[in-house]
Amino acid sequence: MLTADAVINFKGGATLSGQCWDGPVSSVAFDETGIRSSLLNLADPVYVVRAGGRVGLSNSGKPTSHPTQVELLGQLPPLPPENLGNPAFKDFFSLKYAYAAGAMAQGIASEQMVISLGKAGMLGSFGAAGLGPARLEAAIQAIQQALPEGPYAFNLIHSPSEEKLEQTAVNLYLKHGVHTVEASAFMDLTPAIVQYRAAGLSVDHLGQVEIKNKVVAKLSRREVAAKFMQPAPEKLLRPLVEAGLITGQQATLAGQVPMADSITVEADSGGHTDNRPLVCLLPSILELRDEIQARQGYHREIMVGAGGGIGTPAAALAAFTLGADYVVTGSVNSSCIEAGNSAHTRQLLAQAEMADVIMAPSADMFELGVKVQLLKRGTFFPMRSQKLYDLYKKYDSLEEIPAAELTMLEKQFFKKSVAEIWQETEKFFSERDPEQITKANASPKRKMALIFRWYLGLSSRWSNSGEKGREMDYQIWCGPAMGAFNDWVRGSYLQDPANRQVVEVAHQLLQGAAYLYRVQSLRIQGVYLPAHLCAYRLAR
Repeated sequence: MLTADAVINFKGGATLSGQCWDGPVSSVAFDETGIRSSLLNLADPVYVVRAGGRVGLSNSGKPTSHPTQVELLGQLPPLPPENLGNPAFKDFFSLKYAYAAGAMAQGIASEQMVISLGKAGMLGSFGAAGLGPARLEAAIQAIQQALPEGPYAFNLIHSPSEEKLEQTAVNLYLKHGVHTVEASAFMDLTPAIVQYRAAGLSVDHLGQVEIKNKVVAKLSRREVAAKFMQPAPEKLLRPLVEAGLITGQQATLAGQVPMADSITVEADSGGHTDNRPLVCLLPSILELRDEIQARQGYHREIMVGAGGGIGTPAAALAAFTLGADYVVTGSVNSSCIEAGNSAHTRQLLAQAEMADVIMAPSADMFELGVKVQLLKRGTFFPMRSQKLYDLYKKYDSLEEIPAAELTMLEKQFFKKSVAEIWQETEKFFSERDPEQITKANASPKRKMALIFRWYLGLSSRWSNSGEKGREMDYQIWCGPAMGAFNDWVRGSYLQDPANRQVVEVAHQLLQGAAYLYRVQSLRIQGVYLPAHLCAYRLAR
């Protein structure tokens, strides 16, 4: 029977296997503050005991089969945050935590962010997408200097409109010995990603395939996952051998290992996303992994992580409970001080709610109609980019667009004439990919696309640099996890974006997930806490 001042409601009915508890009753917490403190002591076990008719928690003592005055009703093992996730993932990438921060393009996932995470034993992926070779090479050198032994990763984004960019990035990664890439936005395997994977294969002293170039594939479709979970196809390997880019032995070894060591299941994320629900997508990809593993019999099992929507401890715990080997955050990191964006953008992100996101045309896959998830609060970019895509679909050239419509674009959207924009576009691609200009000169519709992409491409750079006068044109990649995070931290020290450090956010998410796991484990044992003790609270 419970006393009037009882905090814990025990419905288990009996002691734990008839055991008692041997320890100082003074260490048992019966009040809310003490109970929360016991659950937060993740390094030690938790014992649920009944003494004097009251149920409380203690981190001390031990179970005993000898009769005592205190009954043992339940117990929890230690659960430090570093114990969450799959140890194989941590070992393979030399990490302390099963936690990664995904690449956010154009250096939003900055050198500082990757370095801070790496020093804390977490995997950060540099946001290489959209950056030129010189900028990317400088980032490689800075990160390698700070983390000579790792861990770190670099993004390799699929660029169907500019294939040269993908190959250039691979060339730099091979040149500088970047041994982990996060492959994102791939719809199929390409020669560049296959070359990177195969070029790092050799045989160790035990005769096993040694994988030097590790690949984390971020995706949201089963058919794409299947391609990365299987060995590279012969049709892509053979030309690489003939071109002298990989050896015959490496091509043979590539047929014995999967294209990716790890698959990040990307659910409803910021940026490129299919808006898939994690609770449906992750189990499906895990099942596919098991099917392919049984068929291929790989020496090392492919690991599967969860990203997209991970913005609270509850979301992180849900991912681990669904079977994720690790969790990946994205949107929440873009509001941290290490992010390579402007203070104005971080402030907008810190004010976002879950419904403040929208899908809009992407810059890198504009012609294909691919969309990305963005913040709609505080910017007109999502509506303006959709207007540009509608015009692109409707007309075959700039000359076909009605004069009044084109004038509106120049005054309100571009704030420059189309002729000025084309001059800048020619200069940009003459250094980056001259073939784009050749193709545009032969196709008026392609020329129109490049001019529209001028606006889409610069909009994210304006957001990152804090371009004055362009605030309403900022393109800010963001998923609903940002709003969930803001709800969780409201009223705490993390509400202010000036206090959001990427490692501190990670630690709080993982510690909160471990705390919530303990609460759920107690429920399974018939131990029920008041609702406010079931939530992980941050310092106010």
